[in-house]
Amino acid sequence: MNEEIRKFLFDIHVSISSIESYLGDNREFTVYKSNKMLRRAVEREFEIIGEALNCIARIDPNLEISAKRQIIGMRNRVIHGYDKIDDEVIWGVIVRHLPILKEEVQQLLA
Repeated sequence: MNEEIRKFLFDIHVSISSIESYLGDNREFTVYKSNKMLRRAVEREFEIIGEALNCIARIDPNLEISAKRQIIGMRNRVIHGYDKIDDEVIWGVIVRHLPILKEEVQQLLA
């Protein structure tokens, strides 16, 4: 695997770990929604994840990551449409897509 892609995958791995650390074991949407600093920290990590996925897609568009397009799209909305960020959408990505992305990244790095 290309070393540049490995670096981006590692960055994704670190950002996923950071999101998990920020949220802790007690993951509740109400806690997430009520904590602006937590929301902004998670959004920043998604910016990093989305940008890394975007770079990977440019280097190797055939590399299989299941929610790649959706996460890149969300990154674009977070960066360019900060006033239209939907906390429920972000939370849905955390709950549904982040565990899958984590597993896929770990397999690719192994």
